[in-house]
Amino acid sequence: MPAHSFEPIRGKIERFSFHSDNIKNTLGDPLEREIVVHIPPNNGGPLPCIIYLAPFTGTGFARANWKAYAETLPQRHERLVKEGSMGPCILVMPDTFTSLGGNQFIDSEIMGKWGTWLREDLQNEIKSRYEIEGFGLVGKSSGGYGALVRGMLDEEWDAVACHSGDCGFELIYGSAFPSVLTNRLQYDGNNEFINSLKNNAENGNADMHSLMIMAMASTYGDGTLPVTDNCIVDEKKWAHWAKWDPLNLIEMYHDLPPTWIDVGNCDQYHIQYGLRQLHAKMNELNIEHEWEEFPGTHSGIDHRLNLSLPWLYSIITSVS
Repeated sequence: MPAHSFEPIRGKIERFSFHSDNIKNTLGDPLEREIVVHIPPNNGGPLPCIIYLAPFTGTGFARANWKAYAETLPQRHERLVKEGSMGPCILVMPDTFTSLGGNQFIDSEIMGKWGTWLREDLQNEIKSRYEIEGFGLVGKSSGGYGALVRGMLDEEWDAVACHSGDCGFELIYGSAFPSVLTNRLQYDGNNEFINSLKNNAENGNADMHSLMIMAMASTYGDGTLPVTDNCIVDEKKWAHWAKWDPLNLIEMYHDLPPTWIDVGNCDQYHIQYGLRQLHAKMNELNIEHEWEEFPGTHSGIDHRLNLSLPWLYSIITSVS
């Protein structure tokens, strides 16, 4: 069991919110979002900004919450600075939760234009409040996917770090379709199914696996599963999903900023296989990146931030 951190926060934690029409959505989710910012003790002047993207069922500022036998993200940040592993940053933890349980940080008609929100709205809001030296993204799982894909699609990031980000959609999503479809067919329509999933989550009886797949359907497609009622793949619908797989995106988007990718060798969602393939493709395409496969699963990997946060800091300060 890891040691609990009793260390008080020595720097500042600030909270604010702002409204953006870019995240208009069909879910009825709010357009005003809260942002939590941590700044460790420093001597003033411009600082690099690292934005933390949350995993599915998470939100950024949850990482600032106390947890038994663990460090909060601000505590980790301050410890790494105190140890000399990195310098101080503007550490941004935004609320990016959706009523379908999470966010993949791409533009979607159903979920909202979260990619645009990140690179335009959030960056502009942060720059209006702080002196910024450069921007980086880091995240795990859905957040790692978001960091990786934003690095492929946008020019506004100086470095990105992906911990166990979604990759290899056919394996990690496709294998779930039969069980989710079985649950879906018990309801009279897609909306009734989704409403039931959300109501059960609120009542503590969450089927988060099905909710996650339906969230992906609303992110990558039209909100429905890309299979028929006999679980035959609808090739046209699946194509809309597959184009967002990093294994396919990398074929078109080679000009990434410095990129960190790691994954546990026993990831229970089998993401290691997709990321291994991505690593091999990036090598074939001569796309420089940091790669590490470590002993571990998809869970309990916050300790990997001990490596990625200092790496992001060093890259941002070297290129800005």
